[in-house]
Amino acid sequence: MKTTRYKDYDWWLIISALLLTMFGIIMIYSASFPLAIDIYDNASHFFDRQLIWFVVGMGLLVFFMHFRYDMWRKLSPLLILGSVLLLITVLLVGTHIRGATSWITIGPFTIQPSEFVKLAVIIYLAQVYSQKQAYINKFISGVLPPLVVVVFIFSLIMLQPDLGTAAAILMTAGIIVFLSGAKWRHLTVLALLSGGVITYFAISESYRMQRLIAFRDPFETAERASGGAYQLIQSYISFAHGGLTGTGLGQSVQKMHYLPDPHTDFILAVIAEELGIFGIGFVLLCLLMIAWRGVLAGIRCRQTFGTLLAFGIVFQLVSQAIVNAGAASGLLPITGLPFPFLSYGGSSLLVSLASIGIVANISREGNRIKREQDENQAA
Repeated sequence: MKTTRYKDYDWWLIISALLLTMFGIIMIYSASFPLAIDIYDNASHFFDRQLIWFVVGMGLLVFFMHFRYDMWRKLSPLLILGSVLLLITVLLVGTHIRGATSWITIGPFTIQPSEFVKLAVIIYLAQVYSQKQAYINKFISGVLPPLVVVVFIFSLIMLQPDLGTAAAILMTAGIIVFLSGAKWRHLTVLALLSGGVITYFAISESYRMQRLIAFRDPFETAERASGGAYQLIQSYISFAHGGLTGTGLGQSVQKMHYLPDPHTDFILAVIAEELGIFGIGFVLLCLLMIAWRGVLAGIRCRQTFGTLLAFGIVFQLVSQAIVNAGAASGLLPITGLPFPFLSYGGSSLLVSLASIGIVANISREGNRIKREQDENQAA
C-alpha cells in the first residue's frame, strides 16, 4: 500500500526541481568563490550557506509533499495576516542593503520576507477565487475584493522599495484572475491599471530609468556603460566568451570581479560562460519539465482551488525565471529577481522547494483519484 502511495507522486516534477537546485549549488560555488575569498577569506562561504538552506528546503519539500493541499484553504487568512505583519516588520527593523530595506537579519543569516509573501498571495487568491466562481463575472463583488489586499501588499513592498517583487505579485495575481474566469473587459481594465502603475514606478526613480536605458542600448554612451548598463555589458561578454561548449566549469573570467552579482542575479551569465549553450539548455530543460508537470497537475486536479494554486505557483516560478534570463541576456530590463532554484539566496530557495512540494501534493491527489477509479473499473 505504501509503495502504491509513493507511485502517485510526480517524480518527474520533483527530480527536475532537485536537479536544478543541485546544479545551482555547484554553480554558486563556482561563481562566488573569488568574491568569497576577497570578502570572507573563505572560498566556500556562499556555497556552505546555500547548502544549509538546501537541507532546510528539502525538509519543507518533503513535508509539503505529504501535507494535503486543500488544508491551505483554512490557513490562507492567517498567511495573508502574517504576510502583512512581516512586511511591516521589515519596514520597521529591516536590514538596508543596496538601497532597499527588504531583509530581516537573524543571527548570521538574512531572510527576505517578500519571497514568502509571494507564495502566501498565490494561496490566498486561489482560495478566494475558487469560492467566487458563481459570481466571478461581477467585478465589484467577484473580482475586486481580493485585489484590494493585493494592492495593499504591493504598496508595502514598494515602500522597501522592491519593484521587481511587487510587479511579480501583480502579474501572478493577474494570471489567477484570468484563470478564474473573469470577463475580458475586467481583465483589460486591470491589465491597463497594473501596467500604468508599474510603468510609473519604473520611470519615477533615476536608477530604474538607468536600467531601462541599459536594456534599450547598453553601448550608447560610455557614461551609461559605466552606470546602469555595466552589468549587462559584462553579461554579454560572459555569453560571448562561453559560446557553444563553454570555457569549462570554474573557468569563468567575468566572475573575477568584472560581473557584479555573479552568484545571484547574473548566475545564468556564469553558466553560459563556463558551460556554454549546453549548460543553458540543461537549465531550460529542467524548467520546462517543471512547467509541464505543474500545469499537468493543475489540469488533472478536480478542485478549482487546487487548479488555481498549481497554475499560480508554476506561473510564478517560470515567469520569474524568464524575467531573470531576459535580464541576463539583454532581452528584458534588469529587475533584480533571482532565478528560482539557481540563484544564491535562502529565502528564494526555501519558497521554491516548498512550492514544488505543494504542487507535488496536488499532483498526488489527482493521480490517486485516477488510480482508484481505474482500480474500481477493473474490479
